[in-house]
Amino acid sequence: MTEKKSTARTFGEMLKNEVKNNEKFYFFSPDETTSNRLDAIYDETTRAWSNLNIEPQDLPEGDGGHIIELLSENTLFSVMIGHIMAGEPAMMASYESFFTIIVSQILQQLKFFEQSETVSFRPDYPAVNLLSTSTCWRQDHNGFSHQSPMLVSALLERPGNKVNCLFPVDSESAKETFKFMMNSENVVNLTTFNKTEEPQYINPEHAKYQFENGASVFNLNNKRGEFVDPGKEGLGEADIVFATAGDIATREAIEAIKSLKEDFPKANFRLINILALSHDKIGTTENQMDKNTFDKMFGKVAPIITNFHGYADALKNIIGNYTDETRVIAHGFEEHGSTTTPFDMLALNHASRYDLALDVAKEMHRPDLVEKYEDLIAQNSGHAREFGEDLVEL
Repeated sequence: MTEKKSTARTFGEMLKNEVKNNEKFYFFSPDETTSNRLDAIYDETTRAWSNLNIEPQDLPEGDGGHIIELLSENTLFSVMIGHIMAGEPAMMASYESFFTIIVSQILQQLKFFEQSETVSFRPDYPAVNLLSTSTCWRQDHNGFSHQSPMLVSALLERPGNKVNCLFPVDSESAKETFKFMMNSENVVNLTTFNKTEEPQYINPEHAKYQFENGASVFNLNNKRGEFVDPGKEGLGEADIVFATAGDIATREAIEAIKSLKEDFPKANFRLINILALSHDKIGTTENQMDKNTFDKMFGKVAPIITNFHGYADALKNIIGNYTDETRVIAHGFEEHGSTTTPFDMLALNHASRYDLALDVAKEMHRPDLVEKYEDLIAQNSGHAREFGEDLVEL
């Protein structure tokens, strides 16, 4: 699909509707509700503000506000947990890099969830729902201090079945993600997305399928957001499998395949978009992918080129639980770059469309195309660093 929307704007609308329909719901945020593009919630409620003067320039504020804003992730998380322990739903947003401030608090809450299930008088609790935005991949204005997908790795590495790391690929996926988060109990849901306008790829049926299976095979031959069901259509082996998790990571893989189809018109490229990861598995804690489904979707022998929102090994290690890890060529964030253009950020971390295409050229033993894609990386990065913006075609 060619339409572009902001996933963050969609989450803002969902937050607004939740406040409207559930008087117990509260939203917790530092001072970034507007900069995170979640400000549609102001249409339905205000920031909680009591016994203090309200100046004309202030954002909507009032005694009955359901938005708790404070520039302290530690304090916000603690207050939100008190709200959840009272059996009432909540959600918290923060810049991705600053969620790492509360890793220890999140882990302690996971311990509580596990222990409470062994005590008969403890009820089920609403999920700890975290919205992670302003990510490492868009550093147009922020810099090195604002880059860290560490929370994703920390949560995925922790044994147990209490964590969902969710990566909605577009606004349609965001709608299903929000529903899942609000219906969850006794788990931590970390949802990561970018606030920029990005292409829209899937339709409502496709979004539901992803939550049932954890991932989907994109139908790259249509523009209606459809998927290919390997259980019904018998995919067989591809020449190259791309596996992505994250909106920008997926976009780059799709653009890589477009270029590769011109250079390898007879090759069979497959794109698998992963929505959900849990400990050691693809899928949510409720629906984890089994080995048989993985083999139908990914095949058993083709190289798998991953492009992950977070650190590359986090996804590579999970895929290694299903298949021979030597099949995997992994890309992800490498802690490179500061304030720079979107393409340069990708290229510095070897996660751009041309870096992915370069892998294929090497796998297919085409030195002429290796040179082509290396030149494209150099040309585009050089332009970005000289002029401070990307070429128009990007």
